[in-house]
Amino acid sequence: MEANFFKVLADHTAGDPMRPGVKWTNLSRRQIARRLKELGTGAGKDAVSQMLWTHGYRRRKAKKQKTMGRGHPDRNAQFENISRIKKEFLDAGLPVISVDTKKKELLGNFHRDGVIDAQGTIEVNDHDFSSMGSGTLIPHGIYDVGDNHGCLHLNTSHDTTELACDSIEAWWRQHGSARYPTAKRLLVLCDGGGSNSASKYIFKQDLQSLANRLGLEIRVAHYPPYCSKYNPIEHRLFPHVTHACKGVIFQSVETARHYMEKTQTTTGLKVAVGILNKAYQTGRTYAKAFKKTMKIVFDDVLPKWNYTAVPEYA
Repeated sequence: MEANFFKVLADHTAGDPMRPGVKWTNLSRRQIARRLKELGTGAGKDAVSQMLWTHGYRRRKAKKQKTMGRGHPDRNAQFENISRIKKEFLDAGLPVISVDTKKKELLGNFHRDGVIDAQGTIEVNDHDFSSMGSGTLIPHGIYDVGDNHGCLHLNTSHDTTELACDSIEAWWRQHGSARYPTAKRLLVLCDGGGSNSASKYIFKQDLQSLANRLGLEIRVAHYPPYCSKYNPIEHRLFPHVTHACKGVIFQSVETARHYMEKTQTTTGLKVAVGILNKAYQTGRTYAKAFKKTMKIVFDDVLPKWNYTAVPEYA
């Protein structure tokens, strides 16, 4: 039986390019049993299951685990740098926030992952055509690392650097300034792309304006490329918000806000949710004179990922 078993698998087996010793097949148990019968070996799907198990085959799905970009020469140095800076701020009782934009959501009668208890069928559109909805929800998140407090600002315009900075400002004015009344410095941990790109001077320009408005030194530390999963907000806030909203149809911004505010954990996480109604413009560029007049101070160590926006009057 084994000879025919391997013969059946031969034409339907592939290897994992990342792990040469790992093989897989997409044939079902019934398909394998049928092919075995054609070769003169009678075997039911239970016998096939036993053979697969014996030879190390299990029901699996692809797992997003292979980190890209591990070869970046400054990767470990930046992680050590972030750890040092974060400890410095936390030990001094200064605010440390982790920021990012959560997955965008269509507003309207669209399917969302998750199972809920219901007294009848919940019917949604059979296709996710954005034209059949009322816009796209953009949730920009802020996680206070030292206080275990989350904040989300919802917008339906565009995910821009201006939105990211407005979200930080709203958090500071509504929550941060009360929690850290004597703070003159703020540490922002973020990815290196998107609305807080490390390579875009428009983000630095908007950050400079934010520092001016708040009168705060805003220190920024970007995670290296392909390392966004290590940003605290990705595992300390976003998964819990997703869980609180599982299966809920986001018919409107207010619906999303209502359920996101219900996010909590046994470790005391609470989430505040606000709405930014501003329309954000895309395609903006920094002013020609900005590089000459800016008060962005770059670190000596890895300046492309570490810098501080100093208020212009300071």
